[in-house]
Amino acid sequence: MSKILFTKQEQEILKKHPYVKSVSKKAITYTDEFKAKAVKEYEEGKFSRQIFEDAGFDIEIVGIERAKSALKRWRTAYKENGIAGLEDSRKNHSGRPFKRELSIEEKYARLEAQNALLRAENELLKKIDFSRKDAGKEKGKLTAEQKFQLIQYVIEKYNLNRMVRYLCELVGVSRSGYYRYFSTDAQLTRQSYDQADEEVKEVILKAFNFRRRKKGARQIKMTLENQFQITYNLKRIRRIMRKYGIVCPIRKANPYRRMAKATKEHRTLPNLLNREFKQGIAGKVLLTDITYLSYGKGKRAYLSTIKDAETNEILSYEVSDKITLDIALNTVKKLKKKGGKLAEGAFIHSDQGVHYTSPQFQILVKRMGLGQSMSRRENCWDNAPQESFFGHLKDETDFESCETLEDVKREIKSYIIYYNHYRGQWNLKKMTPAQYRHHLLQVA
Repeated sequence: MSKILFTKQEQEILKKHPYVKSVSKKAITYTDEFKAKAVKEYEEGKFSRQIFEDAGFDIEIVGIERAKSALKRWRTAYKENGIAGLEDSRKNHSGRPFKRELSIEEKYARLEAQNALLRAENELLKKIDFSRKDAGKEKGKLTAEQKFQLIQYVIEKYNLNRMVRYLCELVGVSRSGYYRYFSTDAQLTRQSYDQADEEVKEVILKAFNFRRRKKGARQIKMTLENQFQITYNLKRIRRIMRKYGIVCPIRKANPYRRMAKATKEHRTLPNLLNREFKQGIAGKVLLTDITYLSYGKGKRAYLSTIKDAETNEILSYEVSDKITLDIALNTVKKLKKKGGKLAEGAFIHSDQGVHYTSPQFQILVKRMGLGQSMSRRENCWDNAPQESFFGHLKDETDFESCETLEDVKREIKSYIIYYNHYRGQWNLKKMTPAQYRHHLLQVA
């Protein structure tokens, strides 16, 4: 019985032989030198086995039938063409026919096809880049799937059925991949996937629009887990959002503005916090600040908040159409009125704004038994979590539709309830601020 396949070990042994050029699972390619030597020794009266064994081959590995067959081919080639017939023609030829010179008509047709493809590609990229503008995705790149669809579109629109290979080369995809993509089996598989994705999309949209607040992928994941008891992989959520153009608003810059100048009797205080926002104790580090909110037609309101730096919970807030000292004082008074238990050594941290350097504000803070700390001058990073909250608030609320101050107050109240009790946060073990506060109290 003739030998059919070589094992990996046998291939390694044969590769080391000086008369072997290459070895595959099924065949051996010998050197031209050995072919000529074998033919000569056969004519001198040697048999196939002896010729191969004298050359150092293990006939059990090569196979006697394979050796006889090879020697028979070489003898025939030698009789027909001499030594030249024994040369390996593959070293000079790839097996493919030489490329012929294209005619002028063919060159023109290819140029037209290339121009048509470029026009269609530019149109597609404009659509993709526009849809991705708010998502901050990389522009100017098409997926293989988009390239296949682009080729099909150009072929159908300009009747370029004979240009498939050329168009595939232009966009950098394989022709076999193109045909495979549009095969019946592949299309049925994609339809099945699309149907499953549609179902997932509907679930994701429930979380995306939960309590009328648009969300990013991580927020969607936490909302699904906390509110709907559904767990999806973050990569899956992002893929579905990209596929169906579900876009979360990009965070806007929150400009740091000095609202008023302090008078001589106003006193700044040292920075006790030093950006150590997370100290493992709820109700110890309290952050406060004021921001403005534009609403209606050129109207402006102001929001003052006190935030627990450990849990990110908004403990008290005040909304006003005036930026007077009362807005800061009322925020602190509401904190006292609310009666929330604060930690021992609790202190309130702010910037050096006129409201917080005011003697009235500082006296009120002391009466409440709180310490007071201030950021360095014009350094918003010293109060970054509070600035972050204002950024999220402005991104996730709709003040443009508010006509009155009462409308603004309702929108803020709704958002703060959502933020404290429904909006999970990645760095709070995916819990909401209120859930995280309860968690800290339980483990304490």
